[in-house]
Amino acid sequence: MSGRTALPLSRLAIACTALWLASCGKPPELIGIDNPEVPVASVAAAHQHKIFIATTRAASEVVGALYSGERAPELGLASVDVSVPPTHVTGELERPEKLPPDPRTEFAIVEPSVYASDRAFIAAIEAELRKRPPGDRDILLFVHGFNNTASDALLRVGQFVEDTGFTGVPVLFTWASAGKATRYVYDLNSALVARPKLIETADILGRTHAEGFDLFAHSMGTFLTMEAIVDRAQKGQFNRTGRLQYVILASPDIDLDLFRTQMRQLGPDPGNFFVLLSKDDVALKASRRLAGGVPRVGAADAEALSELGVTAIDLSAIEDSASGSHSKYAGSPEVVQLIGQGLNNNPRYGHAPQTRLGEILGQTPIRIVFE
Repeated sequence: MSGRTALPLSRLAIACTALWLASCGKPPELIGIDNPEVPVASVAAAHQHKIFIATTRAASEVVGALYSGERAPELGLASVDVSVPPTHVTGELERPEKLPPDPRTEFAIVEPSVYASDRAFIAAIEAELRKRPPGDRDILLFVHGFNNTASDALLRVGQFVEDTGFTGVPVLFTWASAGKATRYVYDLNSALVARPKLIETADILGRTHAEGFDLFAHSMGTFLTMEAIVDRAQKGQFNRTGRLQYVILASPDIDLDLFRTQMRQLGPDPGNFFVLLSKDDVALKASRRLAGGVPRVGAADAEALSELGVTAIDLSAIEDSASGSHSKYAGSPEVVQLIGQGLNNNPRYGHAPQTRLGEILGQTPIRIVFE
């Protein structure tokens, strides 16, 4: 061995992580920035998806941001159009590295609108629902995870809606993540701060005439979602309208012991809960270290999770995710399209949608375990 001193493995990992954080900057925020030379409206082949927004973020005056990583005391309501380029490849997120975006080859976010009241927000959603035929008038409520700016979250929802072919109306709940990998504790607290506002958002959406609801949460957003669900369940108000169809938790960044407690609080028949997990999830390995070695639900054993009354979907065998091991639900072409089939062929609540989604995903190398 040479005369150089070897770093212990843990110190080496910390050093490499610090180097990665220092060398990797995020792409620019792009909400409301159109290309003056090639406007989104001029690209006829681009697909546009109107995405509604409920947020606990404070407003921002930074061009392209719309909302910051600071926490707001009141719920904000808005909408945007996400433009998907005609060259889009399923599972990819063709995000511009510089502004303005080129809508011929890159995603863009245009036409931001802010609603001054719940009533105006609901009216806008109702107008979108009426554009769809009966059977397609569902709402997908998407809750993003750790280290997301508003632009990050909107782009991911736009890509997910495009690739799943979701036929209903998407709504993003974006809580006040700092959008920085070094702000894990801040994000965790922001998720807790947002819990009553997620409940308020659910109440607002419940006042629409949507035929059904699907709830999709990712990473730390699953922690927020489960805390809100448990709150409602303890008050006897969870899914009181009977319109909730699926609760899908992708790569849950939740302490496994906490999740056991949460599921027990929901009772013996919690509904149609699905957990998408992957044992090679790099982000959850880092989260586990931060949590003192406590396992995370998104990297847990599928059989153990199934005993809690959820359907566990093990994506460990999926290796074609363009967005890495932590976001296989969107980055794997096969997985994202099959999730779309499950969402779009969703029977009404009470007619075994669990079996339907399980059957669809069972066509792949994915391993499904249920109680």
